[in-house]
Amino acid sequence: MELSRRHLLTLGALGTLALAGCAPRPSPSPSPTLTPSGSPSPSVGGPPDWDALAQSLGDRLLRPGSDAYRAAVPTEIPVYDGAAPPAIVRARDAGDVATAVSFAAASGLRIAVRSGGHNYAGWSSGGGGNTGLPEELVINVRALDAVEVDAGTGIARIGAGAPLALVYEKLAGAGRAIGGGSCGSVGIGGLASGGGVGVLARAFGLTSDQVAAIDIVTPDGKTRTVDAQHDPDIFWACRGGGGGLLGVVTAFHLNTKPAPGVTMYFLSWDAAAAPAVIAAWQEWAPRADPQLWSTLKLLTGSNHPTGASLSVSGTWIGPVGGHTAALAGLLGRVPAPTRNQATRHEYLDAMMRYAGCAGSSAAECVSGPGGKLIRTSFAATSGIATRALSATEIAAVIQQTETLGRVSGVTEGGFSFDALGGVIDDVAADATAFGHRGALFSAQYTANFADGANPDPFHQAVRALRAVTTAAWGPGAYVNYPDARLESPATAYFGDNAARLRKVRASIDPRGVFPAWQLG
Repeated sequence: MELSRRHLLTLGALGTLALAGCAPRPSPSPSPTLTPSGSPSPSVGGPPDWDALAQSLGDRLLRPGSDAYRAAVPTEIPVYDGAAPPAIVRARDAGDVATAVSFAAASGLRIAVRSGGHNYAGWSSGGGGNTGLPEELVINVRALDAVEVDAGTGIARIGAGAPLALVYEKLAGAGRAIGGGSCGSVGIGGLASGGGVGVLARAFGLTSDQVAAIDIVTPDGKTRTVDAQHDPDIFWACRGGGGGLLGVVTAFHLNTKPAPGVTMYFLSWDAAAAPAVIAAWQEWAPRADPQLWSTLKLLTGSNHPTGASLSVSGTWIGPVGGHTAALAGLLGRVPAPTRNQATRHEYLDAMMRYAGCAGSSAAECVSGPGGKLIRTSFAATSGIATRALSATEIAAVIQQTETLGRVSGVTEGGFSFDALGGVIDDVAADATAFGHRGALFSAQYTANFADGANPDPFHQAVRALRAVTTAAWGPGAYVNYPDARLESPATAYFGDNAARLRKVRASIDPRGVFPAWQLG
């Protein structure tokens, strides 16, 4: 039986939110009050000479007032359509990036790096306007999207602007694969920089764990290729430290694997089963066969008029039919599901289905005219599970999720718990900047709402849901789901790795050309 589009929307590692957030409605909308970064401002060498930069970049420099600028302002998140950055550079190569970085450093400008444009907190928008964020020069690397696979080594050089749908399409054409996220319009640049939790993560590792080398333009305007032997501190920080921290990544060199066959499965229950399913899933999922990945979702809101939707879904890349035994550890401890489906797919087909682009090309797996995806306004935050929830804590999470669903204007909201463990934990806790080795699962709390609505009530609702689990797990959060209101964000995102990350950043970018929002 074929999985329906609605069920596929619940399958991805980024949840329904990320798939929905990936046809534009570009009217400006109110924005949340955000806390600007506390990083030092770059020293000013004089007012920006935009004419001089235009001589170098030509029509790749977009300034306010032009139609091209207005078209380039929106990211994939409509809440930030009202941004007004001082300029946008549409880089065509690393040389353009170096020119823009050097200009910003000399002119006292800060830089916002944009790959796919999915930063939840708007830090790839360039701020200004009605965003509540400081104005920053946007360097958009979307055109740096080449994907080249070395047949001998299996290493793929992937431009930082390449959207995941294109990455998967190109890799599959060479018979190769990486573990990555499920939203086809997300850029590899942001995903890999922050870790990269995806539907193959327990078997392949985080996307950042698959990175062998990185091409980056650092704040001094130098173009470097960094790896474990060359500029190892930069290499360390750019694998899990989040996008735009130490410079502009222009390409990743990733180790690939043979493309696997993928079984996609979907289980659902009546919402009344949530206490039992959550209790069993949290004990089972992080310890399951690494070839199996799963996500648990409880979703409410006006899109669910008959009650909350409870599901467990995911992937199996082991032998055909082996998912049955792998799922037995869960199904033997919970009520019988009302729906139990599984279908086998080739790697590319599976990833395009996760992206909501089944049967489409990567060129069609975009938002905007002719695209298969739509942008959606939402609020989101995250948590990191450091232990199993007690029955009382599970009841509190369910109650708060139901409260979120009753907030006026929430079309769909709730939580997604995405299993970690597997080979993710084979990497030492301090081997990369990613701060959550050993965690059971990541949690994403979301609330979708209509474009143009005041986002504040929805941010309050998701943060109230996070607060319930923070009491149990501590302050951990995932840097690729950024939240501007986190207290001590560096500790929340990076744990014990925060101190080294701050030290590296102070050494590489002492003037604060890059705002380092993730460090607070």
